[in-house]
Amino acid sequence: MIARHTQGWPLGPARDVSSELDRIVRDLGRLVESPRLSRISDISAGVYPLVNVSQDSENFYVRSEIPGVKLEDLDVSIMGRSVTISGERRVEIEDPKVSYHRRERQGGKFRRQITLPTDLDADKIRAQYKHGILMLVLPKADNAKPKKVSISE
Repeated sequence: MIARHTQGWPLGPARDVSSELDRIVRDLGRLVESPRLSRISDISAGVYPLVNVSQDSENFYVRSEIPGVKLEDLDVSIMGRSVTISGERRVEIEDPKVSYHRRERQGGKFRRQITLPTDLDADKIRAQYKHGILMLVLPKADNAKPKKVSISE
């Protein structure tokens, strides 16, 4: 480590350690905000279920992995431009004598709301839940679809 000086006086070891720790905290903050690690930061922030949202000219597509949730414990609702996925993952209660080495799979209620940039045609929405994967096809409202303009001579 390079010794730092202010007006000819050394900062001393305590100051160097403190500033170095501050730098490490800042670097870790930038690392967590990195797009490559957004999935990790979403999980640690309690955002569940994780979703992928894509679109083409006609539809939005929402794909969400929700393992361990029964169909009867899952609900999807649409209001305006918002899609809400909610439900409950039920985890079996184990023998209280059991001691965990690691416990990452949680149970309980969840709710995730996604706001899309355009209106939806709620009457044409399709949803499928198979093998723990929820797939939503959300048609865009006619006023949100691109229109071809004819040009006259």
